[in-house]
Amino acid sequence: MANITLVDDDENIVASVSLALESHGHKVTAYHDGASGLEALETTPPDLAILDVKMPRMDGMEVLRRLRQSSQLPVIMLTSKDEEIDEILGFNLGADDYIHKPFSQRLLIERVKALLRRTGADGGEVETAAEAAGKAIKRGKLSMDPARHESTWDGKPVKLTVTEFLLLQALAQRPGFVKSRDSLMDAAYDDQVYVDDRTIDSHVKRMRKKFRVVDPEFDAIETLYGVGYRYRES
Repeated sequence: MANITLVDDDENIVASVSLALESHGHKVTAYHDGASGLEALETTPPDLAILDVKMPRMDGMEVLRRLRQSSQLPVIMLTSKDEEIDEILGFNLGADDYIHKPFSQRLLIERVKALLRRTGADGGEVETAAEAAGKAIKRGKLSMDPARHESTWDGKPVKLTVTEFLLLQALAQRPGFVKSRDSLMDAAYDDQVYVDDRTIDSHVKRMRKKFRVVDPEFDAIETLYGVGYRYRES
């Protein structure tokens, strides 16, 4: 169904995860250190990458950081750490999902399935209202083309991850209307995937930074503290 690159230095995890994914029809290519994994991801991009956080030669956070300089490839992070700051850092760097070790193979399969469905890499349609209707979005300086997964601000391209794109799409579809964090979770994540408020906040923070690179005065995404976010069309 999809080409998946797995980067993890634990041979047991590589073997079990590869077997589970392949049993569901996916093709898995595995690497045991961050440097080799990054080179492969940049040379032959897969449909999805699964990165361990703690690895030799280059940890998963650094792989993700370098990958996001040129690619919006969907990424799931694996970690044995139980520190909240690591998860927040991963989302700030552009991770699409996070799974803590030890995890069940069933959980991993469901997370992979959900992320592939959101990107359309499972062979189906991306599950968003705008794409289902085949319509692009134009809101002031913002233009979004769901079919091509492209977004621009005042004609300048802004590269967004899958999750960032879906969150912005949900906001821009109804400018002026407040979206709670729960409703944004529903727009960007599968029903079987739970994320907390910090995750949404991290994605929004990263989106703002990307738009402010092309326009330092960007303020179209408003925060209503204790309520949620809304898109303001200028």
